[in-house]
Amino acid sequence: MKPVLLVIAHGSRDPRHAATVHALVRRVRSLRPDVRVETGFLDFNIPSVQGVLESLAAEGVRDVVALPLLLTRAFHAKADIPAVLRDAPRQLRIRQAEVLGPSPLLLSALERRLYQAGLTPADKSSTGVVLASAGSTDPEAIAVIADIAREWRHTGWCAVRPAFASAALPRTEDAVRELRALGCAKVAVAPYVLAPGFLPDRIARGAAEADVLAGVLGPAPEVARVLLRRYDAAAARGLLRLTVSA
Repeated sequence: MKPVLLVIAHGSRDPRHAATVHALVRRVRSLRPDVRVETGFLDFNIPSVQGVLESLAAEGVRDVVALPLLLTRAFHAKADIPAVLRDAPRQLRIRQAEVLGPSPLLLSALERRLYQAGLTPADKSSTGVVLASAGSTDPEAIAVIADIAREWRHTGWCAVRPAFASAALPRTEDAVRELRALGCAKVAVAPYVLAPGFLPDRIARGAAEADVLAGVLGPAPEVARVLLRRYDAAAARGLLRLTVSA
């Protein structure tokens, strides 16, 4: 049998967060009905990751791929999630999949969200884009966002600047003003976040002077496809050292 896919989301007090996560998981299930997909949250929402793992073990499940619903490899992927998985029931064999980003598919999803918000392909060369992420204290995660912005710029946009809602600079509003100063005819903000919540709302407020604000990535088909690619890669490789066996 294929390993169970356990999607691990951060969780939020904002009910839109969990609703968006569940919508994405439904899309994943529709794409791969041969894979059992479960959802667990690190905080604020239920079921908890630990609760899902215990339920799977009680059912007799043995193999699980734990997939962090994260766009960058920062603290949650490096510390929080491995710690939770190490406390899983001993009979479970667990592989931790890679985070979703970076991926060309996610860039495609970002562009589609911008077009859904009102831009057209004809606007591309005259539009500056703010790639607005939640932010992190992890230098690796910040560097990845900057790399994505540079890569995206080469696809034809007037300019692309990274911005962060917390823990790092610049803020979204400052990046918007920088693109205005560069002479871009239009400025658009593309939130590089998966679900609504406190920090995405901060990004939206920072986009007040922009011409276009795209929606969050949410249950975009590209996100679901990346998620399944990460699952397949993890399922195909050997167990990680965090695996606990009987």
